Amino acid sequence: MSKLRIGIIGLGTVGCGVYKTLQNHENIEIVKIAVKNLNKKRSVEPPSSMLTDNPFEVVNDSSIDVVVELIGGVEPAYSYLEAAIKNGKHIVTANKELLAKRGAEIFKLAEEYNRVILYEAAIAGGIPIIMPIKTILAGNKINKIHAILNGTTNYILTKMDVEGASYEDVLKEAQELGYAETDPTGDVEGFDAAYKITTLATIAFKKKIKLENVYREGITKIRKEDMKEANEFGYKIKLIATASIDENNNADVRVHPMLISKDTTLAHIDYVTNAVELNGFPLGKVVLSGPGAGEFPTASSVVGDVLAIEAEFGKTDYLLPMMRCNHSEVANPIKIEDTYNKYYISITAPNAIGVIAKIGTICANKNISLSSILQRGVSKDNTADITVITEKCQEKLIREAVAELTECRINSIIRVAD
Repeated sequence: MSKLRIGIIGLGTVGCGVYKTLQNHENIEIVKIAVKNLNKKRSVEPPSSMLTDNPFEVVNDSSIDVVVELIGGVEPAYSYLEAAIKNGKHIVTANKELLAKRGAEIFKLAEEYNRVILYEAAIAGGIPIIMPIKTILAGNKINKIHAILNGTTNYILTKMDVEGASYEDVLKEAQELGYAETDPTGDVEGFDAAYKITTLATIAFKKKIKLENVYREGITKIRKEDMKEANEFGYKIKLIATASIDENNNADVRVHPMLISKDTTLAHIDYVTNAVELNGFPLGKVVLSGPGAGEFPTASSVVGDVLAIEAEFGKTDYLLPMMRCNHSEVANPIKIEDTYNKYYISITAPNAIGVIAKIGTICANKNISLSSILQRGVSKDNTADITVITEKCQEKLIREAVAELTECRINSIIRVAD
């Protein structure tokens, strides 16, 4: 039996993990690896004849059956995969940004050339989620997703919660420990999670979700005071990637901080751990949790995809039909201002008679019901800290109500999970 011949683009942390793991599989042969710097010291030392600094030597090599792309970003990654597919190669990728931004194009091209693209590692690192949705959960109509999909932000929020530290202090520590990049924007502003939920919702709902319709809000405005107050009300604050779809094909897909009840599983997903909660019929709710990043967790998903191709390679003319992207309908996006949520609002108000009554009146005039309202002691500057949690109401009405609180300072507005 001939071996499946692999070409790898990228030999960073994940690439090294993939290289190490594939050494244990006798039916796999790594033929060529494209790297940016041939002289860089790595945790693996492939034969020098295997390395190249020209990725097109990988995608144009007629002896390679599968190209594994691990460099990230849209370009030049898209151009490499486009060439690989046209050269008859199957694809395994961990590239969440590419899939979110140009997934429709690359999947269409793959189908045209009868190639398969597998991308388990692009959503939740080592957590198996795409294959289960496509196979053992295929009989379910999934209509709601709640997920923690970014380990960096979950680490920061957990440390803020446990230690009572500020966002700025924890971010600095996370950067020193290597959990956060020197430029953490992609993580802390929610871009990474937005890429992931775009593809995850597309697969789970069997409808195309466009990245430009995904609302995104990061964690940079979360204060240690919010953490403390959330705990007192029975919640934890997490960066949640959430998606839901109704019977009329209207999809609400977004990433933002949320207050999550301590009674739920997601509230106890801490540090760099990720989790995906799926809701559907007939199964109901299922939660998958595990390491969402790192050398071997991500390599586990990449290698799993390679072995899925290896198991069927040469045995059929149409490889892995269940894993193909075959939906064409685009979901109707719901704008964030039209969504209905509960809200946590932290207010600093003048210590004057009637302030709480005025807050209540403004909310009542917008048809906003208050679940709870709490005033703390008066500060030296004669202001009072007031915390409000609303019942479910429309986002645009909350914005209108807050705009009318002209005498108050709004410290935080955070949505509360159902």
